[in-house]
Amino acid sequence: MELIAKIVMLASCAVCVLVQTVYFTHMMQLNSYRNERYRKWCKDHEEKVVNLRRLLPALLLPIMWLPGVYSYYAAGAVLLLTAGLNIPKKAKKPLVFTHRVWRLLGMQALLLLLVLTGAFFVDRMRSIGMAALYSLVVWVWTLVSNFLLGPLEKALANRYVKDARRRLEAMPGLLTIGVTGSYGKTSTKNFLHALLSVKYNVLMTPESYNTTLGVVRTIRESLRPTHQVLIAEMGAKNPGDIREICDLVHPRYGVLTSVGEQHLETFRTVENIVKTKFELIDALPAEGRGFLNTDNEYIRLRLAEGGFSAPLTTYGLGLSDVTASDIQVDGAGTSFLITAGGESRRFTTRLLGLHNVQNITGRIAVALELGIPLEDLVYPVRMLKPVEHRLQLLPGGIIDDAYNSNPAGFRSALDVLAGFQAERILVTPGMVELGDKQDELNRQLGEYAAARCDYAVLVGERQAPPLKEGLLAGGFPEERIFVAPTLQAGLAHLREKPAPGLRITLLENDLPDNFE
Repeated sequence: MELIAKIVMLASCAVCVLVQTVYFTHMMQLNSYRNERYRKWCKDHEEKVVNLRRLLPALLLPIMWLPGVYSYYAAGAVLLLTAGLNIPKKAKKPLVFTHRVWRLLGMQALLLLLVLTGAFFVDRMRSIGMAALYSLVVWVWTLVSNFLLGPLEKALANRYVKDARRRLEAMPGLLTIGVTGSYGKTSTKNFLHALLSVKYNVLMTPESYNTTLGVVRTIRESLRPTHQVLIAEMGAKNPGDIREICDLVHPRYGVLTSVGEQHLETFRTVENIVKTKFELIDALPAEGRGFLNTDNEYIRLRLAEGGFSAPLTTYGLGLSDVTASDIQVDGAGTSFLITAGGESRRFTTRLLGLHNVQNITGRIAVALELGIPLEDLVYPVRMLKPVEHRLQLLPGGIIDDAYNSNPAGFRSALDVLAGFQAERILVTPGMVELGDKQDELNRQLGEYAAARCDYAVLVGERQAPPLKEGLLAGGFPEERIFVAPTLQAGLAHLREKPAPGLRITLLENDLPDNFE
């Protein structure tokens, strides 16, 4: 009887731990498997790590003093209740079950098995106590497991990098283009792929595969001898990240879209961001070429310093080598005049926002360098599609800019919203990863939004206060501000809110699960 009761309790403990393990493994993945970032996330989100739902196993400590086998069943009931209350909700960016995730889950399962085995062979009180202590600190075991797997993951990464390098060396004629910037990388990459495909067989890194291992995975799984051009998106959250990718792919061409105050939390200073983004330009060979958006102040300042080994082409809406001008917006989209090398031609696109005109202009500059004439680019520019969740105009009057995560893009989206003759509604949780400037920048964004929307739904408690302060400072009526705990609650509020007529709703930045 006692044996069965103990097994039931230990099985309940396994269920309790494994349910929570999936959640914390997801958070580890969203924090790039970096222990220091995961620890910081745990510190910044104590309400998710230590709350009543996760502290229920503490009830096992007095339960273990109860006499008889019923203490086992009581403990099992508490553990199963804990499991039920901690089932992860549906994630916006779900856990991706990669080989690495399976290894991490396997290590955590092994640690759990060792503890449960030990608990099986000890007396009742010690058995329940071990189950309680393990269940209370599941987040710690995710951290420990990731640490233990560190040497193996490093060895595997080195193996994959060597294989990718070997594949690249076997294709000496491959033209590699690096794309980086604080924002605009993904749109630029997609636009560039569309334009260069007029003449070349092009491979680009998919989605947000913009880390070294993301680029490695693209090369190992998708690069074929028939490819002529490889476009590698290069992201960075720390100095040296872009240089590491450049050391792998050795780009001949480099596109720098922007430099801004994104990821200040990890970079600490704008100077570090500038230096890191320019790692791509600094890595270009003398026979290559860099393409720089000179509408960006930080890029202009660095450009003035000089010292580059590769020749440079500038692009933008102002005076530059490749310039967009005479920009006109109507219900069909945007039209603009491109001038390059003394030749001008008008282009049209269904895309919204001046930043998209900038991005297209830069991609035209690269295409011209690779021998594609202006007239051959008119049709592919007209057929460009918006990147999903980036100023994507949806049925029902929705502007989906959920994947934007930078202040400059926020302002550009607000400018697009301001151009509509309708009730203009802003739905946003604000910006994150802005370090010490986060509140200040969100306050500025709120003030900027005041003249460009008619109603504001602020999501969450973290960024809402400075956003609201900015709106009020800009003269926005307080009765037109609604603070919602979640995005779902905000949208539900809008569904219940009467619409005086045509309504346009801007969904600006949908925070990933680890920031909610």
